[in-house]
Amino acid sequence: MALRAKQFDVARQLAGEALKSNRSDRNAVMILAHALIGLGRTDEAITPLERAAKRNDDPEIETLLGHALCGVGRTPDGIAQLRKTAARRPPYLPAFQELAGQIANCGDIGAAVGIMEQALALAPASVDLQLDLGRMHLRNNKRGEARRVLTAARSAAPGRTDILTELARAALLDGAYAEAADTYRHALGLRPDDLLSRANLAVCLMELGERGSGEAALRAVLRGRPHMLGRVALAMATSSRGRFFFRPSAAAKFLEREPERVATP
Repeated sequence: MALRAKQFDVARQLAGEALKSNRSDRNAVMILAHALIGLGRTDEAITPLERAAKRNDDPEIETLLGHALCGVGRTPDGIAQLRKTAARRPPYLPAFQELAGQIANCGDIGAAVGIMEQALALAPASVDLQLDLGRMHLRNNKRGEARRVLTAARSAAPGRTDILTELARAALLDGAYAEAADTYRHALGLRPDDLLSRANLAVCLMELGERGSGEAALRAVLRGRPHMLGRVALAMATSSRGRFFFRPSAAAKFLEREPERVATP
């Protein structure tokens, strides 16, 4: 419970007490490692994870160990560990996801895409793998492939807002503004408080020539949330039919004034 609440120091202390009674307590090791990583003390998590990995034939421990090794700059060791875990059968899918992410972080996004495709071949019904593959295609600037994969994921899980927002972002980046706007509206119908999606919807509307509706959407994002000014100003500036302000105060003044009478999307 402490770990889920991100009370990492409490979780660390409790896991440490459990390990004093039973050094081989697998769950305590996992909680301790996650807590140390959450505290930014990843280097301290490696030794207990290595010991647990030697005692147990446990792909979850091995995957977290690979993550920790990469997190402290021992990337070749971490990737080697993750490759070993990904080679297990039956497959442990999070190992593929972690391996692909670490390889992408090293700059080889094409290889990361290949790893996700390999994982999806082993578990073709996994919507989470489809989502991760779509995201990886976007990182590789393969927008058409991203839209194809994410469309299939949406068909399999139409109520997943994370899939909808990624699909909308792919369409937005691909210049399919009407499609992106419809998908963002669907996502916002499921999660109205998603401010980033509402800001991206505003960009789509402005690109479609609906500047008033787009600016109304941005006013809705900013209202009562001054910390969102930068994101809202960026949305206006990145649209080819938006507005650019040299000073944040000028953008704030424009957005806080009485808007024209348009329906907020």
